[in-house]
Amino acid sequence: MEYLAVLAAALASYVFGSIWYMALAKPWMQAAGVEIGDDGRPTNSKNPTPYILAFVCALIVAGMMRHVFALSAIETLDKGIIGGLGIGLFLAAPWVVTNYGFAGRSRTLMIIDGGYATLGCTIMGAVLTLF
Repeated sequence: MEYLAVLAAALASYVFGSIWYMALAKPWMQAAGVEIGDDGRPTNSKNPTPYILAFVCALIVAGMMRHVFALSAIETLDKGIIGGLGIGLFLAAPWVVTNYGFAGRSRTLMIIDGGYATLGCTIMGAVLTLF
């Protein structure tokens, strides 16, 4: 059952990321300095590698979150949401901000990507506790 929970949590976060980045596509592409083609889409949008990599990383994060939740006895939806929020807001997002700060990236990019890390982990935490 744990494998199904990890897969479902990763998929939920991945789908949320698709919605998040579609809604914030223009400011994200501008802030990230993504090269845009004549069609207004990123020039690498047809390359499946980033999408596959993103899902594999979501699986890794969801797997580790399940492990942390099991060790911490996080089993209810409210605790899953709080645990996921805490992991995203206090572990994942600070690394994004640190890396972007040293790379001289914009605050907008920090907020968009850090926001996804935070909310994506929150969704993972919620889904993990539903199984």
